[in-house]
Amino acid sequence: MVVCGGDNALAHRLAAELRGVYGEQVVLVVPPAGRGEPNRLTGRARTTALIGRITAAVSRTTGNGNGDGHAENGDPAGLPRTLEAADLTDDVLADAGIPQAAALALMHDDDETNIRTALAARRLNPRLRLVIRLYNRKLGQHVEELLDQAAAVAGLATTDASVTVLSDADTAAPALAATAVAGTSKVVHADGLLLRAVERTPPAPGEVAPRGLATLALLSATANDPAGAEGSDDAGVGAGPRLLPDDAAVAAAPGRGALVLETVSYSGSAPPPGFLAGRGVPLRELFSRRLRWSVAGFAAAVVGMAIASIVTTEDTTPLHATYLTLLDLFSINDPATEGPMSRQVLQLLAGLVGLLLLPILFAAVLEALGTFRTASSLRRPPRGLSGHVVLLGLGKIGTRVLARLRELDIPVVCVEADPEARGISLARRLRVPTVIGDVTEEGVLEAAKVHRAHALLALTSADTINLEAALYARSVKPDLRVALRLYDDEFATAVYRTLRAAHPGALTRSRSVSALAAPAFAGAMMGRQILGALPVERSVLLFAVLDVSLQPQLTGRTIAAVFRPGAWRVVALERASGQRPGLSSGLEWELDPEYELRPEDRVVLAATRQGLAELLARRPLPAQP
Repeated sequence: MVVCGGDNALAHRLAAELRGVYGEQVVLVVPPAGRGEPNRLTGRARTTALIGRITAAVSRTTGNGNGDGHAENGDPAGLPRTLEAADLTDDVLADAGIPQAAALALMHDDDETNIRTALAARRLNPRLRLVIRLYNRKLGQHVEELLDQAAAVAGLATTDASVTVLSDADTAAPALAATAVAGTSKVVHADGLLLRAVERTPPAPGEVAPRGLATLALLSATANDPAGAEGSDDAGVGAGPRLLPDDAAVAAAPGRGALVLETVSYSGSAPPPGFLAGRGVPLRELFSRRLRWSVAGFAAAVVGMAIASIVTTEDTTPLHATYLTLLDLFSINDPATEGPMSRQVLQLLAGLVGLLLLPILFAAVLEALGTFRTASSLRRPPRGLSGHVVLLGLGKIGTRVLARLRELDIPVVCVEADPEARGISLARRLRVPTVIGDVTEEGVLEAAKVHRAHALLALTSADTINLEAALYARSVKPDLRVALRLYDDEFATAVYRTLRAAHPGALTRSRSVSALAAPAFAGAMMGRQILGALPVERSVLLFAVLDVSLQPQLTGRTIAAVFRPGAWRVVALERASGQRPGLSSGLEWELDPEYELRPEDRVVLAATRQGLAELLARRPLPAQP
């Protein structure tokens, strides 16, 4: 396995995941020292630290259920071979072993560099499996189709020559957005599939906890803490989360909360009054309240004068009386010099009211032009807004999270320091209120109305800015739900523990985008479709789509027999066509435990990292004790 990355966190995490979890031989290609992205740890030191943490996590068989962590050659912590190169030329790719490699991951931040390297690598090894990190979705689809088509023309349309285009932003966005959603703890979404994992507190004595489709995990033994032991990877035996427990384990832990799987459709709380959820401009936004009252008063005056004309003029019909009144308003009627006194008075009053019509029309035109002009600019947070999510940072990750929150109809207020940031155009198009300013400056978070917000998502690229914003927001509203994007795991653990101790009644989450995305990229390197990753405290559950015909552990066995506690379980099934006459094709969620899996079936599995590694291993891993 070859991993090429611009010395970023995701590349190092992926290399550590492939080596420490899957036991693969890995070559990591990074730029020379001083040319990579500035981080606290660089090069070999960072990879060593990551492999140590991942190996320690997967080797804890008690509590986490992640397997034994054995790797090939008995060296789970063996470091990948590191190759430094300024440019990814053909010679560099050859030195990295591309002609003999099974898979190549291109993890640079620059889409152009990844595409150029993918084309060069496919020339060197037509059977190479490619995993490409691209932020541009449409471009990624075209590149994937192009390379797959080229492989088919060359007669190499096999799993080994597959191309998978992924985005770390798309992979991590559902979990980050779900942190801020009331009633939705964790979400995995891909290709129309939406799964929700709900944290359920232990039932009271005598009560029965509602059952979902499957129990994914037993949460930490710190029962009354809504965040469990998330901040620690060093919890004692039995204290940490237990992934994919069986019914006996669930029954034996009545005092522990559970993470239960549910299937849902997109739904969210209705936007509060004054929040514009759509993209159009309604009438009440087009014209001010003062102008609307002016128009209503003018209409009432016209109706009143028409009625007075009917009463004072005996031979006039209602329609004719209204017509005369309008002529008088527009000053185009003949003077009523020979008419009765009442008619003359009404004509004078109509002329006076008509004089007021011109400024009303002029004001309406100006307000309409002003509204349409500001419709293409950023909105300010409306008055009275509350119960919303404050999103800090509209970069690559923040843009995806914003799109996810708006799909769920959740009111959002964005804060971004750069007016030319990537997500500004999306916020403008969705008419999401946005505050341009540095969150560390006084008054910026107040402008976002953080004191009335439901949650804060700090997703800027700077750990210190995210932490400062979270601490200030908590000082304003102690019970605010906070989720921080932090790069350094040790720093995230310390921050989490401190915030939990200072605000035990408020929910705190620390998330690493690279930690959430790396398992999906690693699964793609092994040639399987990963739907997403669900964070379970400081562990991760993966959801993967597998063909039963390619998995000897699944073929010919019942769903109940396939279930392996602490490793994997089937959560959905797609039967082969013709097996369900009269029913439409698609995923089944209500599963029959005695159904025998056939080679033509496809299944959705929830698995731990080590469990999925055992299923996807190209070489058998050592058996668990």
